[in-house]
Amino acid sequence: RMHVSRQFFERLHAGGVSTAVVHYVDLEGEEKDDIIITGGAECGGLLVDGLGDGVVITNAHHDLEFLRLTSFGMLQGCRMRSTKTDYVSCPSCGRTLFDLQEVTASIQQKTGHLPGVSIAIMGCIVNGPGEMADADFGYVGTVPGKIDLYVGREVVRKGIKMDSAVDELIDLIKEHDMWVEPEPAPEPAPAV
Repeated sequence: RMHVSRQFFERLHAGGVSTAVVHYVDLEGEEKDDIIITGGAECGGLLVDGLGDGVVITNAHHDLEFLRLTSFGMLQGCRMRSTKTDYVSCPSCGRTLFDLQEVTASIQQKTGHLPGVSIAIMGCIVNGPGEMADADFGYVGTVPGKIDLYVGREVVRKGIKMDSAVDELIDLIKEHDMWVEPEPAPEPAPAV
């Protein structure tokens, strides 16, 4: 699929055709991870190279909402469309100064409704600032129990206690006018 698709785009370009192209991919399989990985492998490489303007994924075993979110996630991963908060995190190593998964989950829970905002969560000061250079905001472990917060590549708050660091990150996002209040949760349907 990849090779044939690249040839198709070469022919469009050679013919001077400039029209939007949406990839339509009918994926087989029942496991969600298989759909995500196969969809990314079949279309992600093309999209990230600028070959295509969108993607529609179909699958007989999964609901439209999962397929829609997977398509939008693919477009976001290729930097084509931002529909949710983007997170960057280090892989964690012996230098990590906090529970990376727990802190990341806490930050995601409180900031996951901010499309267009990029937040880096880095376990230590050694590689963190370099790895998070493109993020809007950074949360970096510096010494045990303390966090530094960044805006872009600049440290703006140092030595924040872990127990208040996520709230301070939110305050920082608000100070830079990138915060929106989350949509209220839909009320449950009345029992019949």
